[in-house]
Amino acid sequence: MMEIIHHSRIDRELESLVERIYPPRVCIDNDSCRDSTVVKVDSANKDGILLEMVQVLTDLDLIISKSFISSDGGWFMDVFHVTDSFGNKLIDDSLTLYIQQALCASRGGEIWGEKQANRWKGEQARGEKTAIELTGTDGPGLLSEISAVLVELGCNATSAVAWTHNHRAACIIHVEDASTSDPITDTIRLSHVERHLECVLEAHGETGRVRLTTLPAGRTHTERRLHQLMYADRDYEWCRACEGESGGEHKKGCDGTHVWIGRCEEKDYWEVTVRSRDRPKLLFDTLCVLTDMNYVVFHAAIRSARSMAHQEYFVRHKDSSTLPRESERQKLTLCLIAAIERRVSHGLKIDINTGNRVGLMWDVTRVFRENGLWISRVEIGTRGDKAEGSFYVTDSTGEEVNPKIVELVRKEAGGSIVAVHKSPYRMSSGSRRERKTGIEAAPRFSIGSMLWSQLERLSGSFGSMRSSYLDYSE
Repeated sequence: MMEIIHHSRIDRELESLVERIYPPRVCIDNDSCRDSTVVKVDSANKDGILLEMVQVLTDLDLIISKSFISSDGGWFMDVFHVTDSFGNKLIDDSLTLYIQQALCASRGGEIWGEKQANRWKGEQARGEKTAIELTGTDGPGLLSEISAVLVELGCNATSAVAWTHNHRAACIIHVEDASTSDPITDTIRLSHVERHLECVLEAHGETGRVRLTTLPAGRTHTERRLHQLMYADRDYEWCRACEGESGGEHKKGCDGTHVWIGRCEEKDYWEVTVRSRDRPKLLFDTLCVLTDMNYVVFHAAIRSARSMAHQEYFVRHKDSSTLPRESERQKLTLCLIAAIERRVSHGLKIDINTGNRVGLMWDVTRVFRENGLWISRVEIGTRGDKAEGSFYVTDSTGEEVNPKIVELVRKEAGGSIVAVHKSPYRMSSGSRRERKTGIEAAPRFSIGSMLWSQLERLSGSFGSMRSSYLDYSE
């Protein structure tokens, strides 16, 4: 035991020494590319550094249109082509300064990207938060019933983020005491809340998972944690492949998610190629699943062309350079498809900007439940005395959601309500969502050559409800 602790301490000290001798260097270039800002990073390599850096950029709602990555050996080099959410270069000096500081910041084990991004946006994350993590079977009215229980138990939801995928749901809700606005730290009360929430999940088909914690603000990255919750809940097991044509080629014009995994014998890597519809935070989502499955990215090339994104990774597993069983290759494929699908938005998007009050989320979600609608995704939070966020709602029958639902929400929530209809996926009677996903027999093209041609230039460029569940026995 003493020997293990001794070696662990030496490794940490050595890693810290390397970082002090070779601190990260960041260059933000607005001149070399016509339509994007080029962010170049040169740093000593460490476990998880790629995901951390992508997390910094995506937390600022920046769009990564192209990236070249190399981290073979003890050094990490990367180039990101980024724009803001409107497709413009980054010309705000305070923003570019923040990016440089955040990418160079010391990473002492804290997940700091979301906290720092909120600080740059003018939000001060202070004190502690009580977080509720839930996973279980998705169903109409689930979030409404959860919200009703929280209100009945004197808890005020200050923010909530929920994803649904493959009939599974994962949700993280931050709550405070409704009467004092303080975190809920009493263990007996937390256990009381946990039991009632478990009853709600059980009523939706099975025993769900509920976890309540009190933690310093900014210590947990919500979207990163949602990926972990859904992966642990094995939502990837229900992913389906679309039918390809003879020879494994997919039909012309198919914009589904396709994954191909092959062997790069020359360098002893696994080559993972992903083709999917492009969208914000796609790179972050893909890296989350690779990290959770203990794959290390040594090289990668990512680019978007029109509405499609192409990602190519050269990876090894931390414990082995081989995938000994076909089942492991199949699992990685399905997990990549699931990670990309989880954030896809379905149905009618309803944006809310209104005054914050206890029970607001219950009022809004009750409208959806009473009209037989499913909530496919939620992002809502508070800023001072204002609550703002988005709900995505769908009709389980496959019909379009009646836009009149917006007026009903307006009556319950007040404030400003804006609805945007978005239907990237078709609905079918046999399943809630008809997906187009697949497993490639072979890549139709390779951008690996593009990666290798960039590495030399890359390395040389850095110098310049009231609920009935409350009646259950405790």
